[in-house]
Amino acid sequence: MSKHAFEEKLREIEQLRSAPGPATQAKLAKALGNRSNYLVSKAAAVVADLQLAALIPGLVAAFERFLQDAVKTDPQCWAKIAIAKALKDLGHRDPAVFLQGIAHVQMEPVFGGRQDTAGPVRSASALALVDCQLDDFEILSCLADLLVDAEATVRVGAALAIAQLGSPGGALLLRLKARVGDTEPEVTGQCLFSLLSLGTADAVAFVGRFLDHGDAQVRVEAATALGAARDPEALEMLTSRYRREGDPELRQAIVTAAGASPVTAAADFLLGVIAAGDQNLALAAIEALAASRFRNEFREQTEAAVRARRVSALEQHFRQQFKND
Repeated sequence: MSKHAFEEKLREIEQLRSAPGPATQAKLAKALGNRSNYLVSKAAAVVADLQLAALIPGLVAAFERFLQDAVKTDPQCWAKIAIAKALKDLGHRDPAVFLQGIAHVQMEPVFGGRQDTAGPVRSASALALVDCQLDDFEILSCLADLLVDAEATVRVGAALAIAQLGSPGGALLLRLKARVGDTEPEVTGQCLFSLLSLGTADAVAFVGRFLDHGDAQVRVEAATALGAARDPEALEMLTSRYRREGDPELRQAIVTAAGASPVTAAADFLLGVIAAGDQNLALAAIEALAASRFRNEFREQTEAAVRARRVSALEQHFRQQFKND
């Protein structure tokens, strides 16, 4: 296919977004059978956007086709990634295709060796699997394997999927993975986030212990997870730690994390940092409040606290962060 013809087909597929109807469905069904993995990926995205559930069999058939001689037929896994996401968005509940997806590894040649490009396929399939017609034990068994996947993004996706499944049994997997640790702090961080979202009785206390972790990045991840929690106890743990913490990096992480808290007391805490914290922490608190859900409600109080400090750098930062108000 010439470059011009390829670009024309891409345009045709994109234009179908604004022209729903039987003719559009027929054209997308044909596009899903195209040999080009990139064109199929675009068609799958349009199918999902238009909620054309009637094309689910075509999506499944395309996914299975691109599993064959996958490095040649679907380099970079563009088609399989888009199809897995589309099937999830369309509410496909048959686990067969997603079970294939979580097991798929695709080693492609790169400079200096080979690289697995199927991590996003496994992640997308894991997130879709939680809504499928399988019991929780079967799903958790699959996700447990993915928690030790070779790709960090897949391990993160598995931890997120456990949270979305919502099964109390998933908390045990998350606790174990967090305790064992990971070479990538973000994986431990997602395990802590997911554990807090499950709301088990001692989750806050468990995550709080990671504020004393030997890895500074993991300490930051723990603070961030606690900041996003809906439990007021999590915020209290952060603010009390802030008052006695000597590490400036962790103190700043706590301030930033408080900006993500849904608990109103977080805004009061940040106002206190602006009023009495050192300049760097006050700057971080202004930024955190500006990004928080309390931005509008506490704007005047934030401005008053900044003006009371009589520090030009704080006043300038306030104007920059709240300039669109």
